[in-house]
Amino acid sequence: MKFFNELDAILGHSTMEQGSKSDNDESERPPEWTEAKSEKDSIEMPGDTGEEDSVSNMSEDLQVADIKKVSDSDHVTVNTTPENRAALHIMKETAMTKIPEDEGDIANSTTAALEATQIKKETIDIDDDSISTTSEDRSCTPVAKRMVGTDNHIPLEEAQNHFKVITVNDTGAGKHWSDNEVRALINIWSDEKIQQMLEGATRNKEIFEEIARRLMKRGIDRDWKQCRTKYKNLKYEYRALQKENEHLGNPRRKMRFYDEVDSILRRQPLGPSSWGCESSSLLSVGDVTANTGSLSIKRKTWNDEVSPVPLKKSASENTILHFQKLLTERVHTVTEGKKLLLERLCKQEEMQDLNGTQLYADPSAIQQVPAPAPAAMAPAASDLKLGKKVNEGKTKEVYELPDMPGCVLMQSKDQITAGNAARKDRMEGKAAISNTTTSCVFQLLQEAGIKTAFVRKQSDTAFIAAHCEMIPIEWVCRRIATGSFLKRNPGVKEGYKFYPPKIEMFYKDDANNDPQWSEEQLIEAKFCFAGLTIGQTEVDIMARSTQAIFEILEKSWQPQNCTLVDLKIEFGVNILTKEIVLADVIDNDSWRLWPSGDRSQQKDKQSYRDLKEVTPEALQMVKRNFEWVAERVELLLKTKSQGRVVVLMGSPSDLSHCEKIKKACATFGIPCELRVTSAHKGPDETLRIKAEYEGDGIPTVFVAVAGRSNGLGPVMSGNTAYPVVNCPPLSADWGTQDVWSSLRLPSGLGCPTTLSPEGAAQFAAQIFGLNNHLVWAKLRSNMLNTWISLKQADKKLRECTL
Repeated sequence: MKFFNELDAILGHSTMEQGSKSDNDESERPPEWTEAKSEKDSIEMPGDTGEEDSVSNMSEDLQVADIKKVSDSDHVTVNTTPENRAALHIMKETAMTKIPEDEGDIANSTTAALEATQIKKETIDIDDDSISTTSEDRSCTPVAKRMVGTDNHIPLEEAQNHFKVITVNDTGAGKHWSDNEVRALINIWSDEKIQQMLEGATRNKEIFEEIARRLMKRGIDRDWKQCRTKYKNLKYEYRALQKENEHLGNPRRKMRFYDEVDSILRRQPLGPSSWGCESSSLLSVGDVTANTGSLSIKRKTWNDEVSPVPLKKSASENTILHFQKLLTERVHTVTEGKKLLLERLCKQEEMQDLNGTQLYADPSAIQQVPAPAPAAMAPAASDLKLGKKVNEGKTKEVYELPDMPGCVLMQSKDQITAGNAARKDRMEGKAAISNTTTSCVFQLLQEAGIKTAFVRKQSDTAFIAAHCEMIPIEWVCRRIATGSFLKRNPGVKEGYKFYPPKIEMFYKDDANNDPQWSEEQLIEAKFCFAGLTIGQTEVDIMARSTQAIFEILEKSWQPQNCTLVDLKIEFGVNILTKEIVLADVIDNDSWRLWPSGDRSQQKDKQSYRDLKEVTPEALQMVKRNFEWVAERVELLLKTKSQGRVVVLMGSPSDLSHCEKIKKACATFGIPCELRVTSAHKGPDETLRIKAEYEGDGIPTVFVAVAGRSNGLGPVMSGNTAYPVVNCPPLSADWGTQDVWSSLRLPSGLGCPTTLSPEGAAQFAAQIFGLNNHLVWAKLRSNMLNTWISLKQADKKLRECTL
């Protein structure tokens, strides 16, 4: 007889009791049994389809089929009302949940307890807490029990495989996590700021994208979904071990990295928590007492009509209504809570940390500028508490921020000036345009590795910056002779190009029309700001930085077919770090931009200076020019150019050497893939791999890592038009002999050799930098920072000697 065991379990209890005994021989099981049922016996529950709303990567597969309560009384069925559907929706989001027995009036409203609860699922989805660090494919101790003997149930011996952990392989996203990768993830997770954001977020895609970016900087290529899955697995296994600690003994023997995860989570409650925390229990559903028999709720899809199901036996109607009301209220609470958290999270813009540096490219600096508390993360401009006005210029105001020591708010004005404010007009919307331009430019430079005072964009018209004491010098870098340079240097024709760019400086003195200064005048002025005296070293640093900043922006504008003619910038001394950083603003008042190199198409403030008469129509023309620049400056942060590095190693023993190459590539923002192949032992496979990367059209640089006799690099170089560089891992014993296989090549092969892993990555970056301004900017910034470090080291040495 089909379904004999189920009927027997209801009417006679014999089969159910026997199955319960047999299943509980090995260990104790909770009274709730979770069963998986086939699609023909269940009706789908619709759920959230949004990727960010899902609590795991497989949440779309979650289907709650039936909720059955079994007792000695008769069978009772209840209509699927909207309240019931709301309840089931919560149960879907939280997988398996319980309502505590002390849940107010629910437990007191009836006398008979609903006994064994069975929640049938077709696919188990692990919520915010998922498993496994020991092995990505290892399944947890099964909570699902199967009853043997029916056609629609999985046999008991297969149950353990049915309930398993979501792993990277489950999502089809990549390989298993190595120990080093897990340690790096835990290290980033331990960041207090990351923990605060995770605790208060439900839409956490942006958080895990940031974690993935930080991993990339460490040479670990994982996308945000992989990071989120691993994070959930670590939490789930930890909490599972905590709950079963008395049965398992020492949890450290059962879970790798137990101590590391414990140090992060021990301050969090292990039991069910409020909805605002990262927990699998948003709502607990336990034994709801009622004078009812076995309660069975059948569902249809969300948009289907719900057909009435007759009641076989009257139940406590008040209890059912109260239960429905409670669940409806809880749904509303969860929804409103999510909205509040999302609003808070959307306001938070993390400080950029993309070049191995933090706020001021100095790890100590970030400790001196504390992040806002979780409850007040990234407040809106209207909520930001402003202190006294520090300074006010022609186009901006500067305010202290009492809640952010060491930072100020730079508030732009809707004002445009020329000739040291000899001409001044109000231009509606200029503050927002200038703020957008400045924020994008500073973000570009900061990601490249230039030290700036910029922290983050705060509102449409303001941004937060590090508090600096400004050096009263305007540094000007020119590629093309035009403007005031022609007046000061008669005989030079407009359009004359400077190679390298020409550097000039002007002392900020409106009364004297900002006179031009020489380096000697600046040094002899003996300025001192924030405790730093401006001497020869500081002047050289500012001059060299001005040229590098100009060249980065010049290169960035080239893909837009726009010529950067000249640039004006200012520097300040950070009051906390005591170092010179790029400060003030860089907006459309700060440069000359000629589309297609044509002066007649100029889009900068010169179009305002050239006005013979300022009329509303003329101001609208100027505003359109400013808007044109603001729209295109956002494109500077992107690139259409693609590229990748493929490292071919002759043996897995070379992995550590190859990982260094991958890590160095990450600092330039270049994707890197590692492959194992031997040109000696499997030349056909080597050429197949080569063809695989040639076929997709993505520009590729191959790095050959082979010790002893290096046949890998020469074979690749002789069979591909793509660049190939040798980077052999030489040993101390035979290195002097082995290197010749990389240096002495047959004619017709162009395969350079570098012994440094970082050098191989830089070689690849220089190739991609020819067509990728973002990679080129990082290379140029590295050159500048290396030069500055040597200059400062020389200064310290001379001071010690003296």
